[in-house]
Amino acid sequence: MNVKPLEDRIIVRLLEAEEKTAGGIIIPDNAKEKPQKGEVIAVGPGKVSDQGKKLDMTLKKGDKILYGKYSGTEVKIEGEEYLIMRESDVLASI
Repeated sequence: MNVKPLEDRIIVRLLEAEEKTAGGIIIPDNAKEKPQKGEVIAVGPGKVSDQGKKLDMTLKKGDKILYGKYSGTEVKIEGEEYLIMRESDVLASI
């Protein structure tokens, strides 16, 4: 993949949504919720503060993350779906 995020943006590969509930009930495709877990594929160089200082990124390639349901912008690269979002949109690293 030749796409490189800018500033404090990251590219995230979506992890599959759960197929079953905790009780073992299989969820049909049309009832599945949008996944909120992903794996960081690429990380930008970091944002520059108002004072001109470069702020390093906290996340790195390979990190598994949780993000908000409607975070980021969906893009399709080489036939696979990804999200491009700011590091600040990430809720937690798992």
